[in-house]
Amino acid sequence: MSALLLLNRRGLLLGAAAAGLAGPARAASGPLPKTVPVNTLGSRDGVAIRGFDPVAYFQEGAPRRGLAEHSIVRDEAVWRFASAENKALFAADPLRYLPAFGGFCAYGTSRGYLVKTEPEAWSIVSGRLYLNYDLGTRTTWLQDTATYIVRAERLWPTLGERDIR
Repeated sequence: MSALLLLNRRGLLLGAAAAGLAGPARAASGPLPKTVPVNTLGSRDGVAIRGFDPVAYFQEGAPRRGLAEHSIVRDEAVWRFASAENKALFAADPLRYLPAFGGFCAYGTSRGYLVKTEPEAWSIVSGRLYLNYDLGTRTTWLQDTATYIVRAERLWPTLGERDIR
């Protein structure tokens, strides 16, 4: 089956849910926007978090580029994995591995906007993956993650495409 994937001008995937490609709605603690924005910035084909494997951060303790042959569509984005094993782990428990705030910069989310991330600028806090804009932003983020997480969780349900920078 082939499906038409439409991207808006910011690189966010549109229409995957209508085409039957999106996975089930993501459960979470606290409210979510009607359409969960996922960081597909810089991608022409709707690939989340620049094609990096979200499971690798937990399993290998480092970012690792995913492969097209190990992909899953969820939340209207393509998630790639470095191996079939990582893909299976994600499929069995996606909420464990999905990055917070759709893979947008966690610090930026705490400030009320959505921005790209760099794969090397990451942290796992209380079992949750958080990505940051760059290593300098991660340094700021790590100084008070508890406060930034509370702020970001409060703002996240209100953020959408208009807040992408």
